[in-house]
Amino acid sequence: MARSRRKSAVYEPEYRSLIRRVREARVEAGLTQAEVAAALDRPVSFVSKCELGERRIDPVDLAKFMELYDKPFEYFIPARRRRKAKPDG
Repeated sequence: MARSRRKSAVYEPEYRSLIRRVREARVEAGLTQAEVAAALDRPVSFVSKCELGERRIDPVDLAKFMELYDKPFEYFIPARRRRKAKPDG
């Protein structure tokens, strides 16, 4: 099977920003990885691997992190810069 030449999305700046924000939100909430794992009924390795980028964070898991950390979606996925409108003419 041929390997894809495309870099894994884990290495894209947007995804690295997401995993950094997940960790920051946990710290701001004053929770340990063990406490988060217990609240989510998952092993500690799940939380650790999410924060390290070793495991992809799917939308369902992100929603659980958002609720647990009391953070809005925009905290984790900031709006992209909007293109400047072209002048009429």
